[in-house]
Amino acid sequence: MNIEPLTIEGAWVITPRQFPDDRGVFMEGFRADKLAEHIGHQMQVVQTNISVSSAGTVRGIHYADVPPSQAKYITAASGSLIDYIVDIRVGSPTFGQWDSVALDGESRKAVYLSEGLGHAFCALEDDTTAVYLCSSAYNPEREHGVHPLDPAIGLVLPDGVTPTLSPKDEAAPSLAEAQSAGALPRYDDCIAFRQSLSG
Repeated sequence: MNIEPLTIEGAWVITPRQFPDDRGVFMEGFRADKLAEHIGHQMQVVQTNISVSSAGTVRGIHYADVPPSQAKYITAASGSLIDYIVDIRVGSPTFGQWDSVALDGESRKAVYLSEGLGHAFCALEDDTTAVYLCSSAYNPEREHGVHPLDPAIGLVLPDGVTPTLSPKDEAAPSLAEAQSAGALPRYDDCIAFRQSLSG
């Protein structure tokens, strides 16, 4: 597999090597050892999540308190989506910026985002199934959100998409409001926590 950094520090795109034959296709979907060569430690998978979304569904921008936050490894098992990695870490050189990767059932790419980064996606087809490997279990008291349509962030949705948000995401604060409330992770704390994982 090929693992390349994205423009947001702490995020990578993973492109698997696929082996097709007359039966179908085989590939390695996740390699902790290969990923560790890039992120500096082995990702411990504690929880897996699966979401099935209709076209136009926007989930996020979600993040968790650091420590321990929640690193994520996301792929599309079926359908297609645009995955967004948003830098919400106060003090980061790219604070407020984002990058995106198309994930689908053909390229079978994945995205890894480290602790403290914000995550969102937009489903492009009905029954789009996203699979998340998570480094820590869900803790509702430590989970937060930023409004995915905050114009200050400016996520670019695909043409023709009418976004559908959950009531929780619709009520999420803007990036500026979350920062003013002291609810965002700090870049230095995120880096220090990741360094602690590498020993």
